[in-house]
Amino acid sequence: MKLDILAFGAHPDDVELGAGGTLLKHASMGHKTGIVDLTRGELGTRGSAELRKQEAANAAKILGISARENLGFADGFFVNDKEHQLEVVKMIRKYQPELVIANAPHDRHPDHGRGSELVKQACFLAGLKNVETILDGNPQEAWRPKAVYHYIQFMPIDPDVLVDISGFNEKKMEAIMAYSSQFYNPKSDEPATAISSKNFVDSIEYGAKNMGKIIGVDAAEGFVVDRYIGADNLFNLL
Repeated sequence: MKLDILAFGAHPDDVELGAGGTLLKHASMGHKTGIVDLTRGELGTRGSAELRKQEAANAAKILGISARENLGFADGFFVNDKEHQLEVVKMIRKYQPELVIANAPHDRHPDHGRGSELVKQACFLAGLKNVETILDGNPQEAWRPKAVYHYIQFMPIDPDVLVDISGFNEKKMEAIMAYSSQFYNPKSDEPATAISSKNFVDSIEYGAKNMGKIIGVDAAEGFVVDRYIGADNLFNLL
C-alpha cells in the first residue's frame, strides 16, 4: 500500500501529540496516511505495552489512517545503527510515502531526538539502490521521500512551518485521550508523570490555538525541517 504521508514516533502517542491534527486534515483531503511506532513504550510509568497497543489501535481509528505498525525496538535503549536503520528503511520502501513526519530533533525524552535522527538518516538510505532490503521474502526497490518534517514535542522549538489544523483540534485531542493510561484521568490510581496532569493535556490543546494565532487561524501544528522551504508563488503562503 502506497501512502502519501508516513509518520514515525518513538512511542505510541508521539505522533498523535505532535502531528495528529495534520494527519487528520490530510486524511480528510483524501491523502493516505500511516504511522510507524518505533517502540511499544514498555518503559512507561503508567499502563503497559499491551494496553498501549490497544490504545494505539483506537487512536488510529480516530485519525482515519490507512496503516499502523510497531517495530518493537527497545524503549529507552534503541540506537541509531545499521540494524535499526535498515528496519526503518524497510517501512519507507514498503509504503513509499511522499512525505515523512518524525520526532522532534531534540526533546526531554532522549528517544525522541534519537528517533528523529534515525528516521532522517533512514529516509536518505532508503533512496540508495545499493542498500539492499528484503521484506516478506521479496527484495525492495529504492524509495526516498520528498521531504522529512519534524513535529514539536515537550520542549519548545521555533517552527519552520505552521500547518493550519482549524476544525481538527478537537478530534486530535480525542485521539490523544484514547491513551487513557497515559494522560489525565482523575479516576486513575497510577503514579503521576510529566504528561498525566490536566495542565499537560490543556497545554497541547491551547498550544495548537496559540500557534494558530500566529498565522491568523484557529489552530496549527508546528514543524521543523532541515532544508529550504519553497513555494511556487507568494500567494500560497498564509
